[in-house]
Amino acid sequence: MKKALKIIGKVLLVLLILDILAILGIFLYHRIMLSKEKPLVEAPLGQLVEVDGHNMSIYTEGEGEHTLVFLSGWGVAAPILDFRTLYSRLSDEYKIVVIEKFGYGFSDDVDSERSFDTILRQDREALSKAGIEGPYILCPHSLSGLEALYWAQSYPDEVEAVVGLDMSLPLNCDEADQAEMKDSYQLNKWFNKLGFFRVMNIDGMLDTLHAGTLTDEEKAVYRALVYAKTGSTAVGNEAADTVHIAEVIENAPKPDVPMLLFITDKKTEEQAYASDTLGAKVIPLDCGHYVHILKADTVSQEMQAFIADLH
Repeated sequence: MKKALKIIGKVLLVLLILDILAILGIFLYHRIMLSKEKPLVEAPLGQLVEVDGHNMSIYTEGEGEHTLVFLSGWGVAAPILDFRTLYSRLSDEYKIVVIEKFGYGFSDDVDSERSFDTILRQDREALSKAGIEGPYILCPHSLSGLEALYWAQSYPDEVEAVVGLDMSLPLNCDEADQAEMKDSYQLNKWFNKLGFFRVMNIDGMLDTLHAGTLTDEEKAVYRALVYAKTGSTAVGNEAADTVHIAEVIENAPKPDVPMLLFITDKKTEEQAYASDTLGAKVIPLDCGHYVHILKADTVSQEMQAFIADLH
């Protein structure tokens, strides 16, 4: 019996050593590849403007009477490329703007508080420094929906309309959701730091890569930004203010701007809130969360019709 236990112990020790060596190998490979990919993440697709002593990335494309400002979902590594499948269908008619907040895309990471007051101030300052004047049609995805609602409440003269891309609403943001965000952030952060995403099929995991219209070169940049930006400090700090800002929005008068909200069809409670509380036009979509990629044709056509009625 003792001999058998010794053999089992030795086998387990060998397996443990092999696991440690595998993790070390993946980590070293990840660090080598980050160095090789540096040129991809250090060549901004848009312009950089200085805000609070750091560089923030602003991308523009197209011209038109209306200015569409795209605000990315929480933790999206490359907002400029994430929205490309949709805005490429719209830039012939409108001025397209994509803001990359600190910790996202080609913007610097920052280790400071990320309240929605701070985020909104920085986004408005970045637009001003980039020479992009309002009013804006805000096009938020996911968590940025809270910023868009707060923006419309705080500076209604700057917001012509809101087009929500399965955006977060105040009823989505309670303490349980906030705790889940923090746990998800920590998991993604350490998975990426150790290089585990390198050995996972991220093309299959990310709609932008397997269902979007990016070129091979753009996909390479997107992947490089995923490996470089996932788990950024700024993104982690954003989760701290979600419950508070949801309460602020709920306690203020609803935004007095036209709204078109695309919401996945399983979110019936969100659809009712958007229609009844916000007075928005709601279009349910039978797809996943990345509606701007999975239903880009439908979204772009409905956006054009909605914007045409703003005149």
